Amino acid sequence: MIARMIQVCSAILLAGAFIASSPAVTRADNDGVVRVRSAYSIGETISRLKRDIAEKDIRFFAEIDQSKLAAEAGIKLQPSVLLIFGNPPLGTQFIIANANAGLDWPVRLLVFENEKGEVWTAYTDFNWIARRHRIKTRSDQFKMASTVIASITSSVTAK
Repeated sequence: MIARMIQVCSAILLAGAFIASSPAVTRADNDGVVRVRSAYSIGETISRLKRDIAEKDIRFFAEIDQSKLAAEAGIKLQPSVLLIFGNPPLGTQFIIANANAGLDWPVRLLVFENEKGEVWTAYTDFNWIARRHRIKTRSDQFKMASTVIASITSSVTAK
């Protein structure tokens, strides 16, 4: 068990370093959104993300196919799927600090294809969430959440 935890933490730290230096990543600015370009099709991207989430023993809650829902309403939408997942012992810490943080938990990761056919992932920057909800007492937890999401999205970037 301890060996597995060390292995996961090492992989997360390595992925964080990779993502931080990647030109396929756009950092959150005023909108608080981090975008990571995928090297794969939307279907392969979603499969890889879900596999990585499962391998990290993170709870997967839902997959919402937004383009399918739009089509059912008679609206054309580029492929867009929302993945919802999280680690309740970690995420709950933010909600304890400020109940309004429940608006941003569990984690939501959007996978979408733009008009050029490029596949991207997008998620809300955790430091932005901390500022939004004025949470100043959970910096270690926010740092861990940021590291984990960077590791997850690294599973779809070009190696």
